[in-house]
Amino acid sequence: MTVLITGGAGFIGSHVVDEFVTAGHEVIVVDNLSTGRRALVNPRARLYELSLSDGGLSEVFEQHQPELVCHHAAHVNVRRSIAEPVFDATQNLLGTLHLLEWARKTGVTKVIFASTGGAIYGEPLEDPVRETHPLQPISPYGGAKLACEQYLWMYGTNYGISSICLRYANVYGPRQNPEGEGGVVAVFCRKMVAGERPTVYGDGEQTRDFVYVADVAAANLAAAERLAAHSAGEPLRLAVNIGTGEHVSVNRLTAHLRRILHVAAEPAYAPAKLGELRAISLAADLATAELGWRPKASLSEGLALTAEYFQRLAGGQLTR
Repeated sequence: MTVLITGGAGFIGSHVVDEFVTAGHEVIVVDNLSTGRRALVNPRARLYELSLSDGGLSEVFEQHQPELVCHHAAHVNVRRSIAEPVFDATQNLLGTLHLLEWARKTGVTKVIFASTGGAIYGEPLEDPVRETHPLQPISPYGGAKLACEQYLWMYGTNYGISSICLRYANVYGPRQNPEGEGGVVAVFCRKMVAGERPTVYGDGEQTRDFVYVADVAAANLAAAERLAAHSAGEPLRLAVNIGTGEHVSVNRLTAHLRRILHVAAEPAYAPAKLGELRAISLAADLATAELGWRPKASLSEGLALTAEYFQRLAGGQLTR
């Protein structure tokens, strides 16, 4: 297929691009490079430096006629979304609507949407959280992702667009930007490699479900194959969790990284941040049933690969 991937110069998006290129698809990348980097884009993909609200997006759709849109462009900082909810909605909700409109106008019938499993459910009422859990986000970031899922449902009803929303757990791995995208693993790796003490917000016993980025990229390819195999008729509309179902505390995560990177210093502690969940993990049974997907990388394996990446990056040994 010809696949248009938004945010393909970013952390997750660039891994998704690699996955689709390796599978033999023609890949078109749209990224405004506000947090992404040109160097991360696979040289076999074609990059357009555009925002989703840019008028030039229409030319990309008209020239390449993508069969599938894989939407990863987003503002992903939960804390900033709380401080600047209008900015968050402009980037994440209105940007998605611009994209969906061009998809509709040019006949695209398949969309994969990078949603969130960590922010869309709110404080969990069950463990692990399944897709049937009430959707009660407590941050503007989670609220915007939920609104995008609902718009995709509407575009399916009105225009026949099939969609799969992938509700990611906390994604980590090589290429994550500790400044712009702010994942705790990337932040801690950079600080430890630089000989600095990382800061844990709260008591460190808050837990998250950490899923390795290569597994997330594989989930996107599995979703594309599921959409391609869908027969004519009612549009396919799925929302599936992409996680491990495992609780990992920040303290446990820190201990893993200290051991891998041979760091003796204890982390610093600071007050907890507003709008963050205490504990969550995601059940991925539906992703296995519908997409044939399950995570492969263990936490220790994924953290070791990530730590090695940041060590090589600090040593100037990496170009992408």
